Amino acid sequence: MIRDTSAQDRLIEPAPGRRRKLLLIGGVAAVLVAGVLAWPGLQRMVSTNASVSETRLSIAEVERGPFVRDVAGEGKVVAANAPTLYAANGGTVTLRVHAGDKVAKGQVLAEIDSPELAARLAQERSNAEAMRAELMRAQVEARQQNAALQRDWENATIDLKTAQNDLDRQTQAFKAGAAASMQVDHARDTLEKARLTLAHANAGRGLKEDALKFEVQSKQAALERQQSLVKDLQRQVAELQLRSPVEGQVGQLLVAERATVAKDAQLLTVIDLSALEVQMQVAESFARDLAIGMPGEISGGGRAWRGLISSVSPEVVNGEVAARLRFDGEPPDQLRQNQRLSVRVLLDRRDNVLTVRRGGFADEGGGAHAYVLREGMAERVPVRLGARSLDKIEVLDGLKPGDKVIVSGAEAFNGAPRVAISR
Repeated sequence: MIRDTSAQDRLIEPAPGRRRKLLLIGGVAAVLVAGVLAWPGLQRMVSTNASVSETRLSIAEVERGPFVRDVAGEGKVVAANAPTLYAANGGTVTLRVHAGDKVAKGQVLAEIDSPELAARLAQERSNAEAMRAELMRAQVEARQQNAALQRDWENATIDLKTAQNDLDRQTQAFKAGAAASMQVDHARDTLEKARLTLAHANAGRGLKEDALKFEVQSKQAALERQQSLVKDLQRQVAELQLRSPVEGQVGQLLVAERATVAKDAQLLTVIDLSALEVQMQVAESFARDLAIGMPGEISGGGRAWRGLISSVSPEVVNGEVAARLRFDGEPPDQLRQNQRLSVRVLLDRRDNVLTVRRGGFADEGGGAHAYVLREGMAERVPVRLGARSLDKIEVLDGLKPGDKVIVSGAEAFNGAPRVAISR
């Protein structure tokens, strides 16, 4: 074996004062190293007002891309045309259909038995027949009197001609010395009298003809007025048979069989299945953006159809507004009233828009501030937000792409300008 030098080595003990100095220097150095390593955390703790765990927060990244604003919800099928039939007159109702029956346009759905209206129609018809007889009698009398007037006028014409001939004879005889002048004067007076009689007959004939004409016209007008009354009663009687105004389906029967109803009472409803719409409830915040003609999508049962907004209710009920969509094109088959369908309405679509996921931060303080996560710190920065969709909010100012925004949970910060976020 080769011997080592352990026999020649000698341990030298350090001096007691020097050992304590080395230990003190090492401790100070360790403290300085620990302080340097912990300085960022200490700095954050000193410069912030609070510290919140990241697990309590919801963070979203600001992005630039397409922005789609739409409203989605559940809608129900309603009939755009669902007329209600009313009783045209009081009486007893006899129903010819049942609820749910398919009916054709013009088909009789119910009948009303109104004895009072039937009796009145019969009475007015009788009055019309009596007036027609009076008119015919007046026409006959007018023809008779016209014939008598014609006869008197013709006799007066003949008398005038006879008187003229007699005057001519007497004048010739007087010239021949066979007649006295007295006879000529008498013949001249007779001619003048015949001329006056003819003039009076002619004038009286015209006046009497006018009077007879007015009498006949008056009776004719009375008859026409009575006939109009009869036609109106016939219309009312015909309306006692309630016919379907559209082709569709019987909705509800509002009265029982053989029930006695008053005038204008509701009897039943008819649903026009060819004019169905879908009604949805929209939150009041989106209602101001809805307009007639906006495109939408209606889906159900694995199928989808295009739709257009046809009407928007002007009234807000429980914070919601009712909007209706009609099918763009032929409506689908086998739809039923009150059937549930999914509805989506496109409000706006734009490209290259700065957006962030929607959250509670947009409602806190009017959406004027947001907390941005930077190097473990949540900093409160002023922002300006724009339009909102179901899942995104447009960012107009204050943020840039890539910023991480605390979209919910920031209420724990109590409005502090800077908050430390612990993992």
